[in-house]
Amino acid sequence: MVWATDTANHVQIGLENAPPLVVLDQGKVRGELRNGVLEFRGIPYGDDVSGNRRWTRAQPAPGWEGILDASTFQPACAQAARYGITESSTNENCLHLNISRPWVPGEILTNTVPRPVLIWIHGGSFVGGSAALYRLDRLVREMDAVVVSINYRLGVLGFMPHPGFDTQHNGGYALEDQRLAMRWVKNNIAAFGGDPDNITLAGESAGGASVCMHLLAPEQTQDLFHKAIIQSAACSFALRSVNEQNAFGRAVGETVGCTDPDNAVACMRQIPAEKLIEAGDKVAGSDLMAFAPVFGTETLPRQGLNSLQQGQFVRVPVLYGGTRDEMRLWVGYAAQAGQSVTTENYAEALQAVYGDNAALIEKQYPPDEQGSPAATLGSVMSDFRPDNGINHCQFIDTAYTLAHHVPVYFMDFADRNAPVLGVSMPASPDPGFELGAVHSSELNYFFPHFSNNSRLDAPDLQPASHSMSELMISSWARFIRSGIPQADALPNWELFSSRGQAMRFSPDQIDTFSPAKEYRCDFWRNLYPTAFSDL
Repeated sequence: MVWATDTANHVQIGLENAPPLVVLDQGKVRGELRNGVLEFRGIPYGDDVSGNRRWTRAQPAPGWEGILDASTFQPACAQAARYGITESSTNENCLHLNISRPWVPGEILTNTVPRPVLIWIHGGSFVGGSAALYRLDRLVREMDAVVVSINYRLGVLGFMPHPGFDTQHNGGYALEDQRLAMRWVKNNIAAFGGDPDNITLAGESAGGASVCMHLLAPEQTQDLFHKAIIQSAACSFALRSVNEQNAFGRAVGETVGCTDPDNAVACMRQIPAEKLIEAGDKVAGSDLMAFAPVFGTETLPRQGLNSLQQGQFVRVPVLYGGTRDEMRLWVGYAAQAGQSVTTENYAEALQAVYGDNAALIEKQYPPDEQGSPAATLGSVMSDFRPDNGINHCQFIDTAYTLAHHVPVYFMDFADRNAPVLGVSMPASPDPGFELGAVHSSELNYFFPHFSNNSRLDAPDLQPASHSMSELMISSWARFIRSGIPQADALPNWELFSSRGQAMRFSPDQIDTFSPAKEYRCDFWRNLYPTAFSDL
């Protein structure tokens, strides 16, 4: 094997098909060639946050001796198994990241033109998921970019406030983890051939909401990223204050027997992670906001809608988007659990979500409008739901409000033949209605076969869907370079301004449309005026 050494740029690379050695301030790292790209898996960016470091702001990871073998993923952060798809973990020393970049034999990583960087923040309702779930190789190859995925603390260990925690970051430890990772990338990505001055922050669901939280805290995140991609998350959704949500943390502590307020935190730090997670799930019950970020700290000073209306956010181009049938996923989960929606209980199901407004909503959305009451309920909740930030009209409202200050483009994923069963939800039982383009179903179009987890191995896409996915990735590639997602084969993609035109991606036709009109946002704004911007 013949080697060349670039000591000035801290990179050693094989002139044949061998992975390089990258030298960082922390130490030496060797990656591995896999799926045609160069991968560095499980690099620590943050120190251990277990024991007495639980519920503290993570510190940078220490260095290491010798060569770090970055060929293997590190375990996910502590979490319970979800929906029979993702696995449980009790690991708290989990602050690692993965880096994938194109492999060109003989190329010196730091002697080429720096490639744009995309940091991917995984979703999972703030309680699950990991950086290792997503296969990054297709994005890396087709975007010719450096892609980074990150772990961060979850659930009770990452997002739970408590009156005994420090006031600066209470309830925001997971967001602080993400920011520590962002600073690591800013400081180190040049050694991997990435451009530290062209970083796009991207995420879906809870990951997209995390991107929102970083946009909304310019005091903390200015200059850490230069563009943002937000999928299926509303930055304008009303969060709870840290003072309001402290009661949740107190209740979790009491559930595990830590009742003395003077030593509750010390007591909880002695409780096994799995017991805390179990207690958190028990106290949260069906509360969809139990583990959402909170405002009123240095981590997130202001309510999201206030920040947006006042223009207090990081001024970067934004690519915003969602899926056509977002909330049908949760109707499908309920159906698999035996809670089917029928013509007889449709009104009751609306009442459970919308209270006194249910009758007006039923007139607007008759039960069989989408072919079945279950599909219609899913479409109703996809258009707007007051207790959840995954809804079209708040996506659109956020995009409108951002567009007063920065360039914004909007995309809508509408492939109703997208693989869902066995990918976004268990393969059986059949939920009994058309799922369509549900929440997270677009991920398989960016990440081939979706995941490194065999239980989430999606099937190959149909030819028309695959062609569409190539255009979706091409749009991302253009956006992370220029801030404009206009791919060559697409119709003219306008800025999302007063005309409110978005790009709809469907295998049958890719074209512009008015999402506010299709998703009946005037109806929802009139019904819930305080949920929307007054701009």
